[in-house]
Amino acid sequence: MTPEIKFDDFLKVDVRVGTVIAAETFPEARKPAIKLTIDFGADIGTRRSSAQITKYYKPEELVGTQVVAVVNFPPRQIGPFMSQVLTLGVPDENGEVVLLRPTVPVPNGGRLF
Repeated sequence: MTPEIKFDDFLKVDVRVGTVIAAETFPEARKPAIKLTIDFGADIGTRRSSAQITKYYKPEELVGTQVVAVVNFPPRQIGPFMSQVLTLGVPDENGEVVLLRPTVPVPNGGRLF
């Protein structure tokens, strides 16, 4: 476990839900990954993300699904791709990423609380 933080520190991390509107393989990545374009609604718009989620997900299956991401980290260059948000997941028993997703549809841009 990491050190305890104050609630105000948690509030600095802007975690939102969005709908994947495009997904494609990312063959240039060092580790297998998928490039995502995610719609976070009118206030945030669309953002792109590289996610190492190839064990359980195929690009064509992700389009139209909702994911959870940190939207206020600075963009990060991953090879030839600029990742603008951090799509969130948790590891399975083998360390493979399982996406965090709402269990029922929610409005794009909704903030985690």
